[in-house]
Amino acid sequence: MCGIVGYIGGKPAFPILLKGLKRLEYRGYDSAGVALLESTNLEVLKKKGKVSELEKLTETKTYSSTIGIGHTRWATHGEPSDKNAHPHYSSDQKLAIIHNGIIENYGALKTELSEKGYEFRSDTDTEVFITFIEDIKKTLDLTLEDAVRIALTKVVGAYAIVIMSTEEPDKLIAARKGSPMVIGLGKNEYYIASDASPIVEYTNEVIYMEDEQIAIITRNDLTIVDTKDVPQKAEIHKLDLKLESIEKGGYEHFMLKEIFEQPRSIADCMRGRLNATEGLLTLGGIRNYSEALTNAEKIVIVACGTSWHAGLVAEYIFEDLCRIPVEVEYASEFRYRNPVIREGDILIAISQSGETADTLAAIELAKSKGAIIFGVVNTVGSSISRITHEGAYLHAGPEIGVASTKAFTAQLTILAMIALRIASKKGTISESKYRELLVDLENIPAKVETALKSDDKVKEISSLFKDARNFLYLGRGYNFPVALEGALKLKEISYIHAEGYPAAEMKHGPIALIDENMPVVFIATRDSSYDKIVSNIQEVKSRKGKVIAIVTEGDVLIPKMADHTIEVPATHEALMPLVSVIPLQLLSYHIAVMRGANVDQPRNLAKSVTVE
Repeated sequence: MCGIVGYIGGKPAFPILLKGLKRLEYRGYDSAGVALLESTNLEVLKKKGKVSELEKLTETKTYSSTIGIGHTRWATHGEPSDKNAHPHYSSDQKLAIIHNGIIENYGALKTELSEKGYEFRSDTDTEVFITFIEDIKKTLDLTLEDAVRIALTKVVGAYAIVIMSTEEPDKLIAARKGSPMVIGLGKNEYYIASDASPIVEYTNEVIYMEDEQIAIITRNDLTIVDTKDVPQKAEIHKLDLKLESIEKGGYEHFMLKEIFEQPRSIADCMRGRLNATEGLLTLGGIRNYSEALTNAEKIVIVACGTSWHAGLVAEYIFEDLCRIPVEVEYASEFRYRNPVIREGDILIAISQSGETADTLAAIELAKSKGAIIFGVVNTVGSSISRITHEGAYLHAGPEIGVASTKAFTAQLTILAMIALRIASKKGTISESKYRELLVDLENIPAKVETALKSDDKVKEISSLFKDARNFLYLGRGYNFPVALEGALKLKEISYIHAEGYPAAEMKHGPIALIDENMPVVFIATRDSSYDKIVSNIQEVKSRKGKVIAIVTEGDVLIPKMADHTIEVPATHEALMPLVSVIPLQLLSYHIAVMRGANVDQPRNLAKSVTVE
């Protein structure tokens, strides 16, 4: 879950690396560093803290090197500190490495190397990794690329690495397995990064590295081989990414920008796919396996975090509209048990980044059992998009804020479209109901725009509850997963303990927590569970709980009961999560800002979980 960047070419490397690290900081921000080849010396500069701390360390210095590597860290092995920051030297300081991933057998390797007399300056698996490469290179008298290739056959775990050497000063060695890596192509120059965000300013031509590939990069040439030294064909892709999409655009935080982008991102998700006037819904990404999806006896959805909540909403939609049983699994649990998956079963994997380690492993497990895999991802060219049989891109644009917002609503949009396509083909909903839902879905961007107008009111409510120590979020039916998502958002960025529950389950435990100090957020829009949710609100009020209710426009009953209400436009209950989640995103954002938290980079979290 770290960000890596590298450059080799004719320009000064340091400014490119520093700017790249700033754009990758959402992937990790507890330390940062660079390695540069100045004359014949390999100079490593690194500092605990954000990239700005590294910038302060180097602000009085100038560097002429035209080759270098950089890293922004999310700690796995070894606490955040100067010594554990990347890059790491080899023992003789002739090699430097940056690494995203985890080397699982580093303990055994460290013991073996220590017995040979090697000493270590850090607590990291990465320093062990580069020392292991150094040892192989010296012992077998190999070139750097051959030493790296042999080392990669002996380490266990995940990695995206870039290595530079004083002995081969015009070369970078890069490799990946289980962690993302992209190489940007310029004129007599190459860029390396964890994703395209540091590259888009310089080139729109990239190569997405595949697992167990090694790139040998000079200023004028790029060669890719596998760990058996077999040459690999590299496919060049055009980036569909604009520089302005990864800038804040006048907003104080990326998260706020991304919340307010949702009318556009949802519309982009539907563009070219949905035409409600003509009753058309086209999803080219599921065309080849459309029959298997329509005739599925069971659908399994795997995801993590916010994507898992999107999967829970999809469970309601698929079962309600398509009459297909659905199981929603945490990918991290699915991969480590013995799930019942049969040949031809359908598995839908949801991931914003397309690189989530547990979700990738769950896909591989299901594929090994003969399942048909559909991917729902946002990042073009990501690992999940390449290993699934079919799927759909969100087209939500880059999401930089660690707390997912627009990706969640885009996921819901894609999943709703898939469900509607299946339901229409199966005949499990009438043609009139199908067209009604298409119209409702097409109108969602305008309704989200309306929901965003509650921002000032949400901000006012936030000021009253910013010092609360606990929150409870309650919803029923389609809005139960929204309660989970609202609680997660608050936890992630404000560090307030919050729990989401089905409203009826309140009486089975959580009601004991309710008193005059407990804010309780109800997602109480008018749907088939409305009367029941009204009763649950009364139960909370009778125990002096403070009720914040998300209600449908024009509701006159709940505002008389709740302490605070926030209105959202009416829509079909299957699509209501797309609208009802908006005030919850704003609530978490404003509370976090008022508490002085770092909204875009909350402590201990990173955007893309590419390690276990």
